[in-house]
Amino acid sequence: MTLGEHISALRKKSKMAQGELGKKAGTSGDLIGRYERNEVKPSIEVVIKIADALGVSIDYLVGKTDVEIDQSTLQRLTEISKLPEEGKQQIFMVVDALIRDFRTKQAYS
Repeated sequence: MTLGEHISALRKKSKMAQGELGKKAGTSGDLIGRYERNEVKPSIEVVIKIADALGVSIDYLVGKTDVEIDQSTLQRLTEISKLPEEGKQQIFMVVDALIRDFRTKQAYS
């Protein structure tokens, strides 16, 4: 998917008009339309503002990753990264166990 296709898909998923996204990103709806059609490429500053307005990471918006991380998840990961290594390992152990349990439940459902 191109940057424009990502912008369009995320904007539609958020039920946001081009003009609304343009306003939130400090540009115009017409320019958002041109980005979505891949007629022009936004500057990195505009990409940052669009990603913030859509509530996704820049990596996801530009297609570098297919993992959509919302701001809430990103904030949690940031807090975990600030912990001492022992604290991180304890949290990851709990998360790993919860993921394993969830997958087990799905397998037997």
